[in-house]
Amino acid sequence: MKRQHIPALAGLLIVAFFMAFPFLYGANDYRYIMSLLIAGFYYAILASSWSMLAGYAGQFSFGHMGFMGVGAYTAALFSHYFYLSPVPTELCTEFLIGNQYLVIVDAIGVTSSTLNQDCLRQALTIWDGSVQVTPMPVWLGIVLGTVMGGLFGLLIGLLVLPLRAAYLALFTLGFSEILRATISGEIAITRGQAGIEMPYLFEQGITLFGRYYDKTDKIPPYFVMFFLLLTCLAILYYLASSKFGLFVRALREDQDAAAALGVNTTRYKIMVFVITSMMAALAGAVMGYYVNIISPNNLMILQMSLVVAMAVIGGIENIFAAAIGAIIIQFVLEILRNSFEIGPFTVDMTIWRLVIFGVLLMLTLRFARNGLIIPIIDYFSRGHVAAETVAKRTAGIDKAEGRS
Repeated sequence: MKRQHIPALAGLLIVAFFMAFPFLYGANDYRYIMSLLIAGFYYAILASSWSMLAGYAGQFSFGHMGFMGVGAYTAALFSHYFYLSPVPTELCTEFLIGNQYLVIVDAIGVTSSTLNQDCLRQALTIWDGSVQVTPMPVWLGIVLGTVMGGLFGLLIGLLVLPLRAAYLALFTLGFSEILRATISGEIAITRGQAGIEMPYLFEQGITLFGRYYDKTDKIPPYFVMFFLLLTCLAILYYLASSKFGLFVRALREDQDAAAALGVNTTRYKIMVFVITSMMAALAGAVMGYYVNIISPNNLMILQMSLVVAMAVIGGIENIFAAAIGAIIIQFVLEILRNSFEIGPFTVDMTIWRLVIFGVLLMLTLRFARNGLIIPIIDYFSRGHVAAETVAKRTAGIDKAEGRS
């Protein structure tokens, strides 16, 4: 087998491993490991899409977690406040759509008082089980969250991307913090720091291949997030390999030269920004339904720093390296939570694990600026190039000497 084919084979083996893992692993920490993998896939989507934005297009943004929050909160608010009823409540805001009423529940914040319960609960109490109210479908919340992430990405792109990259970094940092502050302050609607609850990804359970999985089973959300990651990677790879990828890399290398050659620089910068924003929003919406709650803490700058570090350590200029790096780092950070003893001293790794992670990041930036995984991929995928080049040059020299 040729060495350049090894990365493709390794990729297929990795996919096969993750496909089989839930059915082969049976240790007592099964649910914990499955949760780690789901979180790893989630961060892999964020890191790989940010890698396309920063590593390929050269657009350094701090707003990725903000777009994740837009997607998650759009889905959460949609699921929390909108329902379908066959009869009017006469208490809520409602609109007749076909033969169903679209019911919009009152915003009452974090109160749990029965005197201030929302209008729908009051209607259900009056109906006493005689009317069945239908919550909005989860898939529609995911779609709306993804679209809203794209709209926010388009708005910010139109405002900032005609300018240089430094303005984008500062603007997106401000956007994320303003969004987090707004969500924290609008307690009546978002419940503030208490977070807003979301239904399960499969609230009624799901039957796959003759086996029923209830809403708390890990396998269905595991495969949803895994296939979502594969889909995002496939889209990003297609874009990177197409004329689109060539243009955005030209923007990264020299925007003025690309513009002089006829590339619509603003258009392509906005396109890549919107696409990656939608991926972040999509991952946030799905993850929100999985964990059943979203809060402003998910939008903290520390979370954005973690995504950036995952992409940088894996390899910022390769979407697959960034994704692999995110999964590995997610596991390493969890493993480092385990404290240990050195003689009479106990090392609290809940504190020191971030120090170790920071040191690893600094060493990577200093000694392996292409990341830790890209050199391995390049060794196998491009290692044959040097030998072929030497052989061609040698053949050219021999041919030239033969003519002389």
